[in-house]
Order: sequence, then C-alpha cells, then structure tokens
Amino acid sequence: MTNRTLTVRELGRATLARQHLLRRSDLSTAEMLEHLIGLQAQAPEPPYFALWTRIRGFTPDRLSDLIASREVVRIALMRGTVFAVTAPDALALRSWMQPLLTRALRTDTQHAAGLAGIDHTALSDFAAELVRHEPRTGQELGRLLAERFPGYEPGALAYAVRGLLPLVQVPPRGLWGRSGLPRLALLDHWVGRGGESLPPLAPEPVALVRRYLAAFGPASARDAQAWSGLTGLGEIFDALRPDLTVFRDENGVELFDLPDAPRPDPATPAPVRILAQYDNVLLSHADRTRLVSDADRRRLVTKNGIVHAAVLVGGTVAGSVRRTTTRRSAVLEVTPWRRLTNANRSAIEAEGMRLLKFSAPGADDREVRILPEAH
Repeated sequence: MTNRTLTVRELGRATLARQHLLRRSDLSTAEMLEHLIGLQAQAPEPPYFALWTRIRGFTPDRLSDLIASREVVRIALMRGTVFAVTAPDALALRSWMQPLLTRALRTDTQHAAGLAGIDHTALSDFAAELVRHEPRTGQELGRLLAERFPGYEPGALAYAVRGLLPLVQVPPRGLWGRSGLPRLALLDHWVGRGGESLPPLAPEPVALVRRYLAAFGPASARDAQAWSGLTGLGEIFDALRPDLTVFRDENGVELFDLPDAPRPDPATPAPVRILAQYDNVLLSHADRTRLVSDADRRRLVTKNGIVHAAVLVGGTVAGSVRRTTTRRSAVLEVTPWRRLTNANRSAIEAEGMRLLKFSAPGADDREVRILPEAH
C-alpha cells in the first residue's frame, strides 16, 4: 500500500496503456471488448472506429460477424447508454445496472410523469411476450403496449420497457455498412442456444470493479460511479482496499489500482490516436483531466449529449475530428484546439489517412484536412 501522489501525466499514461492507445494490441475483438467492458454504441459505427484505433489490423467484419452470430450484443448498460458487449458480459452487467435503469423511470424529465401509476410487473410481462419470438421496433412496441394500457403515451411505454427488460438491438442494426431502425429482442432468448433462453448471470460487483480498474485505473470510487452510473461503490472499494495499491492525485483524492497493472513512465511517448465518437475512455472518470482539460471537455460534449470524435496528441485531446464520405471520396477534417507543431501535423495526417483507408477502402480520393486552430 502507498499514498504516493500520481501526476495528471502519470494517470494519463497509465490509462492510455490499459486502453491499448500507446501501442495497438493483438487481442481478438472479443478479448478487447471484454477487457474494455464494452464500447459505447448508441450509434452503429463508433465501436468499429474504437476497435480500429486499438487493435492492430482490425477489419470491420471482425465485429460484424460477432454481432451477426449473437456473440456480441448491443444493449443499454452503463449510464443507461447502449453498449456493444460480449453476450456473457451482457448477461452479467444488465442485472447489475437494473437499479440505475429503474431509477431513470422515476427521474426522466420527458417520460416519468407519463408513467405515474403504471404496474411495472404487468407492463414488463406483457412486453416480454411481444418481443419473445419477434423483434419489435420501439414504435411498434409503443403502439401495441398502448392498446393494452390505454391512457399512457406509446413513447413513454416503449421507454419504460427498455428500462424494465433486458432488450438487445438485433441485426442488421450495428452491422458495418448496414442500416435500419433498432429492433428489440429479449437478451436471454436472443443469445440462448437451440431457442432456449439463458438465465442471467449473477453480477459480481467486486470482480467488475477490478475489471474497471484494469481498463481505466488508477481511479477513485467517484470515477467508477461516473463510469457505471451507479452509486454506493465506495463500499466495494473499501472491501477491496487490502488487495489494492492506493495513491492520491494532485488534488489529494484517493485513487485505487491493481498492484500489477501497468503504470508507464510519464516520459513514455504517446502517439497520435483518433478516438471514435462517444469513446468511453473520455467518459469513464469523474475527473477527466488525465486525458482532456475541463475547457476542452466542454467543447467535446455538446449540450444534447453528442460526444465528438477526437484526436489525441501527446496523450491528451488536442481537437475534434469529423469524417465525411461519399461514394468516391473520403475527407477527414481535424479542428485543433491548441497549436500544433509540424511534427504533430504530419503525424495526424498519417494517422488520419490510415483511418480513411480503413473506413473507405473503395474511395478514389482521400484527404486529411487540418483546419485553423479554434479558439
């Protein structure tokens, strides 16, 4: 046990190492998803770009095939947001997140008032039968539920069952190059074998917190709560304290870590990396300054919750990224938020061109544009 102070730079290098953003990994797609405890996936494409920037030689079919074969699913989990996770992780995590999702039914400003007085058990039982053998869109669910529960708004009813039931978004949603409205099915039935449902796995909060530290540490209990959306995790950290190494950050906040987890020398070079939209590494700490300044964080996340793709230079966010593709061309525009050296620009152009070759292999023209610095 130690109370040594870790600098912001040390914390950043440790997190980058665990996220495989210092060096690309040879892990398989499923192994990476399990290590990261899933990837945020409310839009279909971001998980592909998040994996590309972390796995050497990653190709889109590696994730698409796992989704098509039901080994990876898209489901609401941490923070009530859709994640792409392996089927075993979905079965374990979904029940751990249930208190968060149930609480949202009471606090959601758009739908809570419209759900007052409804019988949650009757609602979830009826909805489960509707999706058990035929995946349904949210609109279809809302319409059918409103027939059974008159007086309630269809949109509110569909929102409620997404919180009450473990529902996955089934393909073609989430497949590379495909599109379609999210259609929902029961998790246990979707990933079962031979048409038989699988029971949910009992969550193991202690093991999940250790996995969080392996992918995002060193971290505080508040960091883990920001990652998950759950409260009361301090008790789990206290229970783990004898098995963890304890540090402090520059503000004196207590940080926990696995004793043998990588904590690279702060002088370790950090290459340019392009992070996907909604990349979870930027959203999984209460204090995010290890990778993005407070001022830049406000530019990174819009008021309506969109998280821009970003470029890391020297280990921290240096600007936003926007990709535009047509049938024959692909353009990557980078808006810097600080002054870039000529070496920085060359590295961004090289990494950006690799991303365009990955995402638009059939394009005749590819271009990386570094725009004027934004103030």
